Amino acid sequence: MSTPSKQPADRSPQHPQIGVIGAAAIGVGGMVGGGIFAVLGTAVALAGGGTPIAFLLAGAIALLTSYSYARLSVTFPSAGGTLVFLDKAFGVNLLTGTLNTTLWLSYLVTIALYAAAFGSYAATFFPDASPLLKQLFASLAILLPAAINLLNSDIISKSETIIVVIKLSLLALVIAAGIPHVEPARLQISTWADPLSLVMGGMVIFVAYEGFELIANAAEDVKTPAVTLPRAYLGCVVFVVALYVLVSIVTVGSVSSETIAQAKDYALAAAAKPSLGHTGFVLVSISALLATFSAINATIYGNARLGFSLAKDGDMPKLLEERVWSRPVAGVLLTTGLSLLLVNLIDLQAIAILGSAGFLVIFAFVNLAAFRLSKEAQANRWVVALAAAACLLALAALLLNTYQTDPKALLVFGGLLLSATLFELIYPRLAKRPERRLHQRFPSPQQDH
Repeated sequence: MSTPSKQPADRSPQHPQIGVIGAAAIGVGGMVGGGIFAVLGTAVALAGGGTPIAFLLAGAIALLTSYSYARLSVTFPSAGGTLVFLDKAFGVNLLTGTLNTTLWLSYLVTIALYAAAFGSYAATFFPDASPLLKQLFASLAILLPAAINLLNSDIISKSETIIVVIKLSLLALVIAAGIPHVEPARLQISTWADPLSLVMGGMVIFVAYEGFELIANAAEDVKTPAVTLPRAYLGCVVFVVALYVLVSIVTVGSVSSETIAQAKDYALAAAAKPSLGHTGFVLVSISALLATFSAINATIYGNARLGFSLAKDGDMPKLLEERVWSRPVAGVLLTTGLSLLLVNLIDLQAIAILGSAGFLVIFAFVNLAAFRLSKEAQANRWVVALAAAACLLALAALLLNTYQTDPKALLVFGGLLLSATLFELIYPRLAKRPERRLHQRFPSPQQDH
């Protein structure tokens, strides 16, 4: 559930409370959100029997990048997380302002991705559901959490632990029941897609890994951060990589390619059917609805407050700083409106491409930030340089293949980056905002809640 800058309400930097397991749980909860339910079918369609390899490729990039996050989090613990790292390394300028806006837009894309997945899984309960009904469900999946955020966002946030446990339990059940039904022939090299498609499959699903960066937002609350944070980052990413690879093995190994193609948008539910029957299909579908709905709620919550913090810092219009009932109402409404446009105008695969590309851009610059601050952060320059290169090469492969197969998605991505850049160029002059100051970023979002 990708939730930017979210942290406990009783946060107290003087008395850190979070240990390795608690910090790792934040990362696992962030990664095992709606992403795996949304992108599994897309990955299989691209990578075929090589889908586990695609998940490994994406996981390797996430693991390398988590090293940069660990070193930067230890050195610069802040609720601002990613944005503080970028400002520290590159200063307060057009580049970091553009990246700030790009990150905010990327979270909008993840909301649309989760909503599209919600619509697909909800439609499975209605035989012969029309595309219009699926879009209606997707729209409701954004509107209802938006209403919850305006009225009482604690309704869902207090149940997040329960929802994470349900998701992990269902995935464990699918794996345990599905492994005996796996046919090795469906995983042979002859069933793999070509190398570029394998890379493409891995990069499209990269958005399912991006949640580990949420640990950075809680770094101030971690006990013995020099030990706890590296272990938490490494542990959560390795755990999720193993989980995703096993899920993909069960999916590809027990379900025919024809069935996956037909059930592309709800492939995980289809993967449960050979071993658990229709009951398994329904259980996974319900779990997907819970997971994506809670992820949307959490991301609207976090993105509205990210917008509030950016507006307070002068990066976004002052309107986003206005509060009603102690809530950033304008931020919630803007996040909701733009997410609705995305989910209703762009298909699921294109949304996944946009989300993965956006986070690959951000993570590439975080790795470059770690390289630039390597002495201060005590980071191995070879590792962070490799991480940055991996992100940039993966982004290039993703964009090249997108140009060949779905140029509309590439145009939308280019439009998002151009919009972020133009906004940062034009808005400060129109608004005559004061210059951003590096060290006054990001009060505790929950204290503003």
